[in-house]
Amino acid sequence: MSRRIQVIGAHSADFVWRAGGAIAKAVELGGEAEVIALSYGERGESGELWKNSDPAHPQTIENVKRIRQAEAETAAAVLGASFRCLDLGDYPLQIGRTELELIADAIRSFAPDVLITHTDTDPFNPDHPVAFAAVDRARSLAAGAGVQSAFATVRPPALFLFEPHQPELCNFKPTTFVDITSVFERKQQAMAQMQAQSYLQTYYAERAGHRGNHARRASGNQEVRHAEAFQRVIPQVVSEL
Repeated sequence: MSRRIQVIGAHSADFVWRAGGAIAKAVELGGEAEVIALSYGERGESGELWKNSDPAHPQTIENVKRIRQAEAETAAAVLGASFRCLDLGDYPLQIGRTELELIADAIRSFAPDVLITHTDTDPFNPDHPVAFAAVDRARSLAAGAGVQSAFATVRPPALFLFEPHQPELCNFKPTTFVDITSVFERKQQAMAQMQAQSYLQTYYAERAGHRGNHARRASGNQEVRHAEAFQRVIPQVVSEL
């Protein structure tokens, strides 16, 4: 059965570091993937673009957005996903009723089987917990808590949190490892597109190796070389253990 996977991040590059492998794996298995960014990360997530600004031709917010859009579109295409940005602004990312409805509509429109977003805590990034709260609430609104409602709803998607940069400080406890060995090179190609944050490429390549080691120990499958870690939020319903 093909799976529909939707990743909603606070900034335009969040998906590639933390869920790029899971996206590529879902597509490899015949699924469909969509990436939604709440912002481009134009103010707080694009340091390389601001650092290298030419005094004769000062960098601008609009130019940074344009570059980030192109990077994210190319990276998503490498993974086999579509990409769009809601352009809600970053640092601070602020979510009111209008923004919440936009996110809920995006979830309804794509009707994912699996929804992935940030953890509820991140002491080093003020936008990530805001994104979690918005996506978590929008998911509930889009699904109508799994009951008939006075508005259009979708089947409740499974909710997963991708691994933050410093998991031990972000209430992150991995409950699921995705074997991304077969698509790891594709993830590397996608990460290479994010020149505004090129310093993260080595970190997340190494992290995939670390999680591959953990996945081998947990499963006994010695073929796993690279993996991504996720935390499942919504209980899984099965017919047997």
